Amino acid sequence: MLISKSKNKVLNCINQFKQIVGDNYVFIDEETLNNYAHDETENLHFLPDTVLKPKTAEEISAIMKICNTYKIPVTPRGAGTGLSGGALPNLGGVLLSTERLNTIIEIDERNLQVTVEPGVITEVLQNAVKEKGLFYPPDPSSRGSCFIGGNIAENSGGPKAVKYGVVKDYVLNLQVVLPTGEIIWTGANVLKNSTGYNLTQLMVGSEGTLGIVTKIVLKLLPHPKYDLLMLVPFNNLEKAGEAVSAIFRAGFTPSALELVEIDALKITSKMLGGNTVVPVTDEMEAHLIIEVDGNNMDVLMNEMEVIGELLTQFDCGDIFFADDAQQKAALWILRRRAAEAVKLDGYTIEEDTVVPRAELPALIKGVKQLGEQYSFKAVCYGHAGDGNLHIRIKKEGSVYSLNNPEIIPALKALFELVKKLGGTISGEHGIGLIQKEYMPVMFDDISFQLMKGIKKTFDPNNILNKGKIFDVD
Repeated sequence: MLISKSKNKVLNCINQFKQIVGDNYVFIDEETLNNYAHDETENLHFLPDTVLKPKTAEEISAIMKICNTYKIPVTPRGAGTGLSGGALPNLGGVLLSTERLNTIIEIDERNLQVTVEPGVITEVLQNAVKEKGLFYPPDPSSRGSCFIGGNIAENSGGPKAVKYGVVKDYVLNLQVVLPTGEIIWTGANVLKNSTGYNLTQLMVGSEGTLGIVTKIVLKLLPHPKYDLLMLVPFNNLEKAGEAVSAIFRAGFTPSALELVEIDALKITSKMLGGNTVVPVTDEMEAHLIIEVDGNNMDVLMNEMEVIGELLTQFDCGDIFFADDAQQKAALWILRRRAAEAVKLDGYTIEEDTVVPRAELPALIKGVKQLGEQYSFKAVCYGHAGDGNLHIRIKKEGSVYSLNNPEIIPALKALFELVKKLGGTISGEHGIGLIQKEYMPVMFDDISFQLMKGIKKTFDPNNILNKGKIFDVD
């Protein structure tokens, strides 16, 4: 466990922090520090020197001005569901939690917009707008616990991204506290904006390294009236990958198209007590979960029928159609719990690769070959419809990848394969702490200098989420 170099600076500022947020929201006790020393990234653990829980942008501004003056590292944190170490206080300092900024400020039904604070849970927001017939599509697997602010930091996607896009496609405007303490709005609450540089989109996916988001204006859609869901088993994993591209070439855009390898299904089914709607048999290698949605049931039924007929060309088994809401929910539980289940089973290292969807078979085949070459087991699942494959790795004696010489060569080979296939090393989890070593696989020196220049402009003293994505001198 690392000992923070900034601890004395933090302790000297504790009384100032208490004056800003109140005694009850400044924590230095061991139990609280340990609770905020980890997220869902592998088995990593870094103690902050203090945990602060502000309530307003103005309080965050005051905190940042103090930290910038004394060059105290600040790690912004949402719900702690991240998978790349973006919310880990790896340098100690201040852990700034946004959990008290948890208000849905306004649902604007006339303009199909919602204004929300970053600490609102994604599913809570989705349910609130759904009550008014509206739809916020970004749908990460952790939607029941993750925060909207964290989704923005990582540019999250989820199953619905294949049809509806990712978080960046819904963010119209952001209120942001800069590392130096200034409060700005990045844009305007409009659907089109070519007025200067797009600071809003620069913030989305910046992983909390450029500013702390305190208010968010999101675009909404009318909620589709109907959806249909089917599960298709395949005798061959690569054939399942080939089928994904074929569906789109045939002119269909499902609202979700998920791939789950049979090993991941077995592990998840076991964790759920075997009480699943999916028959898990040894002869099958993968399943596709396919959803279509819209406002005309006859059209959706026809789409499912044609897609089902198309898939018979790819060595699939009997297709299972979810008959009601309960069966649909059961299928989605099986998919959404996969990450948790395989991690508990020892697959603690997760990669978030993404390739053009037609290259999925080559990626899947390459993962299995690399497993043999580097002596690791891997299970694959993810958002096949947009080429985003989550790869969970289990290697004897290695429960994490950070600075691990047993894992680094394997991951570098994996990411080089991904680049060769025209993809990139993270689709929605971000770079954070654990992937930054592999950024040179994707970027040349000029690109790095441009990104570092942006970081320097926003954060001249390099205090905000320092050491994430890349190192700045």
